[in-house]
Amino acid sequence: MKTNNTHIYIVTILFVGLGFFSNAFAQEQTNDSLSHYIKVAIENNPGVKSQSLAHEAFLEKIPQAGAFQDPELSLEAYTMPMDIVGGRSFGNVSLMQMFPWFGTRKAARIEATHMANMQDQQYQEAVNNLILQVSTQWYTMQKLNEQLHNNEENKKILDQLEQLALRKFSAPSNTAQPNATPTVTSKVSSSPSRSTASSGMGGMNMGSSSTSAPATTPSMNMSSGAGMGGMSGGSGSGMSEVLRIQLEIAEIENNIESLYSQIKAEKAKFNALLNREATEEVVLGKEIQKVGFLYSEKEALATIEQNNPMLGMISEEGLAFKAKAEMDRKMSYPMIGIGVEYMVVGKTNNMMLAMEGMNGKDMIMPMVSVSLPLFRKKYNAQQKESELWRKSSEENFKNTFNILKSEYYSFKSQLDDAERVVQLYDKQTTLAQTTYNLIVKEFITGKSDLTNVIQVQRQLLDYQLKKAEAIANYNTMVVSIKKLLADNK
Repeated sequence: MKTNNTHIYIVTILFVGLGFFSNAFAQEQTNDSLSHYIKVAIENNPGVKSQSLAHEAFLEKIPQAGAFQDPELSLEAYTMPMDIVGGRSFGNVSLMQMFPWFGTRKAARIEATHMANMQDQQYQEAVNNLILQVSTQWYTMQKLNEQLHNNEENKKILDQLEQLALRKFSAPSNTAQPNATPTVTSKVSSSPSRSTASSGMGGMNMGSSSTSAPATTPSMNMSSGAGMGGMSGGSGSGMSEVLRIQLEIAEIENNIESLYSQIKAEKAKFNALLNREATEEVVLGKEIQKVGFLYSEKEALATIEQNNPMLGMISEEGLAFKAKAEMDRKMSYPMIGIGVEYMVVGKTNNMMLAMEGMNGKDMIMPMVSVSLPLFRKKYNAQQKESELWRKSSEENFKNTFNILKSEYYSFKSQLDDAERVVQLYDKQTTLAQTTYNLIVKEFITGKSDLTNVIQVQRQLLDYQLKKAEAIANYNTMVVSIKKLLADNK
């Protein structure tokens, strides 16, 4: 029974631990993802907030556009009562409400709604621009971070190469006993630093198979010793190799410091987009990766026409002008006013003006008024103006769509070029890594000199840096096209 309880306790602890680590991993994945920072930027960026508030302000125009005109209240008071038939008038109170022609208020609300929708499309455009800026900045930082990692890895390789050169420099010369060379070779092969170099140089196999040949004869030892730079060239030659490697290390260390400085500056720009402090920590992914792009040309152009906010703004503007033309037409019709007038009447002593049963009684008079839109040129010009604006927006839509299509084709061409460049540098990096592994083996065995090793090492680093930059350019082109498509996924 006790054993079963112990098992249950252990299983419970394991589940709790797994849950904790999975939550921690999920939190880490959330915090260092581009989507997380985009969400933070949309919530905090002042420019986006400004456009959002502007959209809310335009929404408040809708009830204003559909409201009636304010009623007119007029008061009249006489300093001396005026004798009228049926009494003496002390003053009048009148109230009048004007009503536009049927459908005018509806057309005004439709116009205001389209203007608000136009502002909403402008807000969406601001969001898309912000997403493009955040994504571009993110990929720039990832590129620099990848280049920093490549430089640090190459510094480790050069450190290991320096150790090999130092071992060659400190090894016995070829004038030593014949059986000394295999001993040195075996020592280099089995030393801990050599093992570290083998594991750190991309999986290079520098084991005993290439250095522990059964060559115990003097001739074999002499040829092996003669091929090693530090053995045949004396101490000066061996020391020059060490110094050359140290020069390469110094250059890479300078590159690393420069990259740290650039990353710090780019993080400050990134935090500015998120409306955060410049020193706020930004967690980058471990390695830059190509993002997916699955749109065909037909799908992309259709999506641009349907979803692009700039085209949406122009469409809403055209619909607003159409509604305004309808409202102008309705306003060219008469407006009807309905009101009431209340007359305060006192009694009169003049029997000629007094009427039996009416003397001193207040009077209520219903009123109706009609506006007369006689000046037709003004109303006709208003309707023609709105119609011309609507046609202008239609042509503007076509022109903007053509511009967006040309931008798409330009970005797509750059995207295809970037993809080819990524594939090229990926292939060159693989070949350079293989070449480097082989030439280091040849350097150890004396078949190649240090110049070739450093040259290939430089090529390898150059291809790695260019590959990271090509991936960043590719991803930037993808988000640029997605911005045209209003694809925020």
